[in-house]
This record gives sequence, structure tokens and C-alpha cells, in this order.
Amino acid sequence: MKIAVIQSDIIWGDIAGNIAAARTMMDREPDADLYVLPEMFTTGFNGNCETQPSEGLAFMQEEAKRRNCAVAGSIALGLEDGMRVNRFYFVTPDKVVYYDKRHLFNYGGEGRQYRAGNRRAIAEWKGARFLLTVCYDLRFPVWSRNRKDYDVMLCVASWPVQRRYAWDTLLRARAIENQCFVVAANRVGKDPSCVYDGGSVILDPLGKPIAVCRDGVAETVAGEVDLKTLADLRASFPVLADSDEFSLSRD
Repeated sequence: MKIAVIQSDIIWGDIAGNIAAARTMMDREPDADLYVLPEMFTTGFNGNCETQPSEGLAFMQEEAKRRNCAVAGSIALGLEDGMRVNRFYFVTPDKVVYYDKRHLFNYGGEGRQYRAGNRRAIAEWKGARFLLTVCYDLRFPVWSRNRKDYDVMLCVASWPVQRRYAWDTLLRARAIENQCFVVAANRVGKDPSCVYDGGSVILDPLGKPIAVCRDGVAETVAGEVDLKTLADLRASFPVLADSDEFSLSRD
């Protein structure tokens, strides 16, 4: 399976402009099976939120059908009850799976504006199972622990440059401990609060890079995820069989 990671420079609050930029960046890898866009790719973090029906979701559905692919990314979405969610959509030509970000970044005020999700979400596409996670979720390994229910962890983010070392380290840890591929799409550029330098990457189950975006550059990179290689590794080194059992009170 060919996966393309979109490392975009999100225009603050400009939904139409960000959608147009995302389409152009997808065109750079026209034959990918899955495209992964950053967190809040239509507005930026804590910019204007979308309302339903979502323009970003409509774009993802259109591209999934036109390209016969899957498209993944998160959207800041206002709900009918007046609350907001940070909603990660995984869209295929005939289905939409979504996950509302569970771990809100209260240090940056996200919890004052958004409602946390309370369920994990796993999407399936072309024989692969994808765990959906968003940014700050990366710091909480119990939530993302592989229960033998996914093959690829997707993490979309607006992760700032000052915590880049943690980003790089945690992504590799999640790949190694869960014996999974990790596909991470972070943004570049600036917003009123932060500077972002990317670090978008595709990692193999040993934590080694398959494809890497250049720091600070808005670009698209792609890599192959081989499920047979994953199955062979898990069979030859079955660490997941020795995993601890966790009880999640809010799961």
C-alpha cells in the first residue's frame, strides 16, 4: 500500500485556501492509496472552526471518490449543540469513519473550546487496519496500545518546533512498542501562537524511517507499507502476546 503524507503550511482560518493547497499537494503523488493531512488542515489550530456540513469533509469525500483512495485528516468542527470537536476523519470512496480527539491539549487551552472524545476508532482500507490519533494523544501510550486490532497508527498534528524532540522520540516509541507502522503528518509554518517545522514521517514497526519530509518545507512524501513484512515480524518476534492488560475507565 502506498501512503502519501501531506506536510502543509496551513493558512490561518482560510478554509477554501487550505483545501486548494491540499488538493495541489495530493496531486504530487497521484497514485497513492491513502493521503494523510495534518491536524485541523482546513483552519489551523484554534483558528475558525467549520460548521456542518463540513467543507473539509466534502473535499475529502470528493477526492476519495475521484482518486479511488482513502483520505485522512482532522477538522475543527462546530456541532449543533454549540460545542466543538477536533474530529479526525478517515474517508474512503463509500465510507466515513471518524474519531474525536480524546486528549485535549489543556496547556494550550484546547479543553476550554473543545469537547473530548471517548472512544477509539479503527478504520479499514485495502486489508489494513488504521488506528486514528491526533497530536497530544501521542503522549498517552495506554490509549494507543495495540490490542492486536490495528496495523498502522495514524497521527495527525500541529506539533510546535519547541517540542520537536519529544515528537520524534514518541513516534518511534509508539512504532516499536506496538509493532506497527506509524504514519505522522505534522504541519509547517506559523500561526499567532507557534512555529512548526514538520517532522512528518512514515516509520516501520522497528521505528526506522520509510519516508521523511524535510524540516520546514511544505511537501508531500510517500512510502510503501507492506503488511506481509509486518505479519512476518509479529510471527517471528511476538511481543504483543506478552502485553499488559489495561482497564480504561473512560473507554
